[in-house]
Amino acid sequence: MTTRDVYIADAVRTPIGKYAGALSGVRPDDLAAGVLRALVDRSPALDPARIDDVYFGNANGAGEENRNVARMAVLLAGLPVTVPGVTVNRLCASGLEAVVQAYRAVAVGDASIAVAGGVESMSRAPWVMAKPERGFPAGAQQLHSTTLGWRMVNPRMPGEWTVGLGEGAELIADKYGITREAQDAFALASHRKAAAAWAAGVYDGEVVPVAELPRDETIRENTSMEALGTLKPAFRADGSVTAGNSSPLNDGAAALLIADEAGLAALGREPLARISAGATTGLEPQYFGLGPVEAAQRALAKAGRSFADLRTVELNEAFAAQALGCLAAWPELDPAVVNPRGGAIALGHPLGASGARLAGAVAHQLAAAGSGLGMATLCIGVGQGTALLLER
Repeated sequence: MTTRDVYIADAVRTPIGKYAGALSGVRPDDLAAGVLRALVDRSPALDPARIDDVYFGNANGAGEENRNVARMAVLLAGLPVTVPGVTVNRLCASGLEAVVQAYRAVAVGDASIAVAGGVESMSRAPWVMAKPERGFPAGAQQLHSTTLGWRMVNPRMPGEWTVGLGEGAELIADKYGITREAQDAFALASHRKAAAAWAAGVYDGEVVPVAELPRDETIRENTSMEALGTLKPAFRADGSVTAGNSSPLNDGAAALLIADEAGLAALGREPLARISAGATTGLEPQYFGLGPVEAAQRALAKAGRSFADLRTVELNEAFAAQALGCLAAWPELDPAVVNPRGGAIALGHPLGASGARLAGAVAHQLAAAGSGLGMATLCIGVGQGTALLLER
């Protein structure tokens, strides 16, 4: 089957808000609509009716983003009602899965212009409870927070598979002998790189302000090894994973404009990058944080490339221990090319949006460099990993 070349024409995102912070008053469907509208407005030659489909990732779906947030974003953004939308869920990689699905649709000719993105408001994630098995049940019903992690666990699932995400990071630290000091140093570097990138203006071309928030809200440019060292372990009494070397809870959205050659001509613009290859793999759920390891290797093999070819890598920093575990499994990769503008520990991790943010970041970095190969990759709760290669 003949496939078409697929390009990322543009990419935008909101600043990432902290939990109960500046974006907590904005509904997730409005966050999604905002980046969709901004993306369309940045291509004045684009007739919005030419958008064949809108794909949005979302990991929750239990609150105000219910009823297919992609379609809600289309309507709230004022796009023609003829533009369809679909919401996808691959947990932390939902936004990247949206990019992958748009890529596939364009590659096989089902679409010429598509939008892919993701959104999450962890601040506004609701509490839920199971429906009673009968009317007027005795006693209180248990409430579950939908902000993050396991809930309503199937008792048939082995206990080692359903450990908390933080305990999963501790298991990776155990597996690779990753010290508390190494994790804190990684976290400190993330904050410093993010602060430097904002100060240098490198985010100006992709971040669209919302709710008077001018930049990512969880960057701590003044933190230090001493400050990080005062934090207590968050998941084990004698553990090494803390709030300081983990990604925070966040709100945000991101969107990418994806097109084939004909679509680019209609847009009247040069692409940021071309999508080269991608892969998704699975592994034992408790080691979810190592999901990118095989996914990256498989994507590179598909493209006939190697780690040495990579100019930039955006590896989601769910936890410093998890990111360091992946890097330990990739000895061929130069750590200097990983997250050059900061990662999720500093910037934040709004679950459904993060994958789209990473893909957009790689595309903008390649465009600024003028050439090269880049990769966006994330670990995924319940034991998966996704990687996407972009080329300029």
